[in-house]
Amino acid sequence: MAAMSEPRGPKSAPQVLRLERTDERILTSDIFEGERAPRARRAGGTWTEPARELPVYGRCDVLVVGGGPSGTAAAVAAARAGADVILLERYNHLGGLSTGGLVIWIDRMTDWEGKLVIRGFAEEVLDRLPAEALAGPGREEWGSRDPARAEYWSYRTAAYHGIVTWSPTVCPEWLKLASQELVLESGAHLVLHCWAARPIVEDGAVRGVVFESKAGRQAVFAAVVVDATGDGDVFAQAGAAFESDVVREDVHHCMNTAWLFGGVDMARWIEFRATRPEEFSQFMARGRAQLGYFERPFVSWRNDIALFMGPRQSGYSALDPDDQTEVDVRSHRLMAQHLEFYRRHAPGFERAFLMLSAPQLGVRHARRLVGTKKVTRAQWPSAHVHEDEIGVTPAVSPKFPNISIPYGALVPERLDGLLACGRHVSCDPNSHTFLREIPQCWITGQAAGAAAALAARRNVAPRAIDVAELQALLVRQGAYLRARPQAAAAA
Repeated sequence: MAAMSEPRGPKSAPQVLRLERTDERILTSDIFEGERAPRARRAGGTWTEPARELPVYGRCDVLVVGGGPSGTAAAVAAARAGADVILLERYNHLGGLSTGGLVIWIDRMTDWEGKLVIRGFAEEVLDRLPAEALAGPGREEWGSRDPARAEYWSYRTAAYHGIVTWSPTVCPEWLKLASQELVLESGAHLVLHCWAARPIVEDGAVRGVVFESKAGRQAVFAAVVVDATGDGDVFAQAGAAFESDVVREDVHHCMNTAWLFGGVDMARWIEFRATRPEEFSQFMARGRAQLGYFERPFVSWRNDIALFMGPRQSGYSALDPDDQTEVDVRSHRLMAQHLEFYRRHAPGFERAFLMLSAPQLGVRHARRLVGTKKVTRAQWPSAHVHEDEIGVTPAVSPKFPNISIPYGALVPERLDGLLACGRHVSCDPNSHTFLREIPQCWITGQAAGAAAALAARRNVAPRAIDVAELQALLVRQGAYLRARPQAAAAA
């Protein structure tokens, strides 16, 4: 296979930031900072778009924009709470980065004692998967500190800090189907192949969105809109305040395109990595030297399929199409270059083949809502339970207790008619490192959908709902809360 040149990329090798595991960081991976390629845009001036009347596609109680993990959970939760729901999704599938982005390694859903704390929709959708579509430790091992079991699962993305966790890998196609069927069974109206273009804002409240499709430009009106775009596209255009600062030394702001190799033997690869550490280090060093951008494989749901999260590329904006294009083009070329290198040098990869590159770009961060409350680093050691808790997330290390997620993190500071869920909820950069993960998106999505349904039913702004009523509804839907007494009683 002929070597491929970098796409409009830097002439010199990228700067590599190698990270150490700390109490605030579980995933250790190289971050690659390359010089942004020169641009030759031919833009100039402005054009005034003529005013026109748009057909109204529909009116509903709850409009969910985005069918990723949080949007799927929101649509199901709202519909089950009795709301008339429309879910708009721009791709031909649901699940977002957990499916189309090949983020098939689902992060920890158990705490450091082995208790399943991310439940509700998250637990239900994974229970829908057939046994052959999911890999991970059995319940009897969750929380185990046995050194041998922890070492075994550490090479299979299911043990950290010497503790076995429930963090399975899943088949993306089965997860797409399970997500789709849950939405349709709930009674929500699913509309694929639609891109929300702009919010409809009246008197300081979001009343719907304008979206584009092959049918042209149309409008949808709703009592409550749930922004599940992941990048805050709706609330940002509607005028809500947001933050975009990042921790440069963490992968949470990087972008990449993930991919899968088929025809591998991951058992042989793991044996090589576990029993020949010096050779493994030499292998990684050689890969960095030869390819510049280099990534190691992770297990998938099958032994013969390897997951590459793709070299994490820093310094690019998820809101700039030129940056997105550059990351995607480079990632696809790197996929082929990795294949050649791994075939030649990696045990278990001699017969590997290109299987799939992710249809969706791996974006970790763009905007974060400024909410009425936020999850912050200062909260981590406190064990504080927010009175408006809508979910509980495992802490990043056993050093910290479980972390409470407040309803206020979904509610814009000023804008009405809208809730936000998923990776753009209100938090600081440190807390974003785990709140952006798939299970946490399921948590905040389910809460946003349930809250939106209550707001529509009571004909009040989302910020004005009875939080105890919301907590009781979430408990009935299977969520794990350290609920207030009145919420538990109502459930």
